[in-house]
Amino acid sequence: MAFKKRGADSEEGSAPRTLSPERQEQRARNVLLYQLSRSAKSTKQLREILAKREIDPAIAESVLERFTEVGLIDDQAFAETLVSSRRKFKGSSKSVIKRELSDKGIESHVIEQVTSEISPESEIELACDLAARRIRQMTQLEREVRFRRLSGYLLRKGFSSSIVSIAVRHAEEQM
Repeated sequence: MAFKKRGADSEEGSAPRTLSPERQEQRARNVLLYQLSRSAKSTKQLREILAKREIDPAIAESVLERFTEVGLIDDQAFAETLVSSRRKFKGSSKSVIKRELSDKGIESHVIEQVTSEISPESEIELACDLAARRIRQMTQLEREVRFRRLSGYLLRKGFSSSIVSIAVRHAEEQM
């Protein structure tokens, strides 16, 4: 037994009701406000959400432009926030952050600008901190096992093999 959606036409095969342009625009605004109240998002992410909600692309673009003009959507600020939070809370490397920003639709020049502040020295420092914290959980393991697991952990965080070896050596010395 098939159930009908609320508001669907009673005739089979008929097209679903379409909203007027004014109603679509209002719906687009509501969707964007709801999404932005939950978390910061890039323009690309919001555009995809509006497309899933079947908002006309021309209407979606005009609403996105308006939200950008008034400062509710700001890809630069979004990227800066993401860099800061990924470094502080996840311990992500510069390469992982760049990939994530790219996946979220941030333009390459913005990505380069917000990640340019991440120096090789800060990458080493972050990797050493992560390794020092992680190695405390591995004190009962043999040295080779510790080295292998710690290296794998840091490599998954996106650090280069040279940084990983420096961080693992540092953590072993601190132990």
